[in-house]
Amino acid sequence: MILFQNEHFYIETEPHTLPWLKIFTQKPYRELTDIPPKLRNQMWELYYGVEEEMRNYFQPDKINMASFANILPRVHIHVIARFKDDAYFPNPVWGEKLREEKQISKDFNLFYEKIAEKFKDIQ
Repeated sequence: MILFQNEHFYIETEPHTLPWLKIFTQKPYRELTDIPPKLRNQMWELYYGVEEEMRNYFQPDKINMASFANILPRVHIHVIARFKDDAYFPNPVWGEKLREEKQISKDFNLFYEKIAEKFKDIQ
């Protein structure tokens, strides 16, 4: 589900039991340094806003940020709220599962609405 979109970027959800959003460039840049500096700064502002909302709403133990782009060779940033008792912690979410999934009690849809509201006026 796309929560925000403009000419240069979009933010979408990742279906998972953990709060997980992805920030993409509209143009398929291969590396961060391929992005013009002004747009690169805008991307980081989006990241900071997502991280701030995620921390405030879910109060995780840690935020993970990743940008591999090996399978999908275009710039995108994963922003994932992590909890000491989540199924993978302290491993990465792509790593070995260590315990059963724990249902997060916070409403993801309310969080998604907060993200959409936060960025609605960005051009």
